Amino acid sequence: METEDTSILKDPELLSGALIDVAKHLGNLTFRVWAKMLGMVQYTPVTMDPNTARADLSLSDDLTTVRDTDTAQNCPDNPERFMPCVSVLGSEGFTSGKHSWEVKVGNKPKWTIGVAKESINRKGNEPVSPEDGYWLIMLRNGDEYRAAGVTDLTLERKPQSIRVQLDYDGGEVSFFNSSDMSLIYTFKHTFTERVFPLFSPCVRDDGRNDEPLTICRVKVSVTVRSSQ
Repeated sequence: METEDTSILKDPELLSGALIDVAKHLGNLTFRVWAKMLGMVQYTPVTMDPNTARADLSLSDDLTTVRDTDTAQNCPDNPERFMPCVSVLGSEGFTSGKHSWEVKVGNKPKWTIGVAKESINRKGNEPVSPEDGYWLIMLRNGDEYRAAGVTDLTLERKPQSIRVQLDYDGGEVSFFNSSDMSLIYTFKHTFTERVFPLFSPCVRDDGRNDEPLTICRVKVSVTVRSSQ
């Protein structure tokens, strides 16, 4: 009877490229996923508080855009809500640290943006000056810029968006033209209570000021550090 000779059986040959370099593909998987997400992941550094918005202001669903509708909505007259000032505050206040956000103002002929202290009177037309708890810059009549309650401003170019930087502990609120980060104005003050971002699209001038104010989104970044 013939028997099968198994003494010369060999291992099967591996095809070229059949093995996966596991270390290469999995070793930095977390970072590779983050790298691909960088173009998609964004966040908004501050949002708006609808409970503070005057009744004729309309906020977007994500609370990053405000416009004047010129029509009062059915809103409760809660103590936090502005009336008659055409304003809305940020949803988060600050009592320390450094914070920044960017506001798209576009070609609006009127707007006001900046920072206000928590205890301001929201039910009247009081002066908007640093002494009254406001650190704001404003545009009027399309080309008249002011640091509210302090001085008129001269800008070389009309900004489309403005960076607001708050240094609470350092006692500064600074405004920059976002396109080239040129300084517009800096308020100096010793803060003693919580302060909030403030946005005012201002009332319409015969329908010419219906563009919104929008808080710009910021892309997430990843920093790589070597472990020790």
